[in-house]
Amino acid sequence: MPLEEGADAPIVTAPNQDGEEVELDFDEPTVLYFYPEDDTPGCTIEANQFQRERETYADAGVEVYGVSTDDVDSHESFCDSEGLEFDLLADPDAEIADAFDVELRNGATARTTFFLADGEVKAVYENVDPDGHARDVLLDAIDEGRVSLPE
Repeated sequence: MPLEEGADAPIVTAPNQDGEEVELDFDEPTVLYFYPEDDTPGCTIEANQFQRERETYADAGVEVYGVSTDDVDSHESFCDSEGLEFDLLADPDAEIADAFDVELRNGATARTTFFLADGEVKAVYENVDPDGHARDVLLDAIDEGRVSLPE
């Protein structure tokens, strides 16, 4: 079972697709989505839809990060091929997955998304359908009053 709503969010550090260390403490609204593998059909759909919604997330003050057990080079290639402008965090040793209690299936993370803010887990989405998920997470955050869009 992944971390539940209301749980303290762990502070995590991992390299992004450029090899730069990124430290996340989740004080600000953040979407952290775990996906199985770069360059696979479902993961590509999900990443492209988060990219398409990136500006709306930014307008609402929400950062978006993807995480998989792929390495930095794989993430770099995936970002380049798909034109992704948000960070993908490399978690080859599954340290971030372990910190969030995300299940591993054959060494890959199960598709699980967290909405985090104020240092805690605000929402958890498990076994999601990648098609439409980026929009659903954003709409839920707005409906639940976790974020708002400027008028």
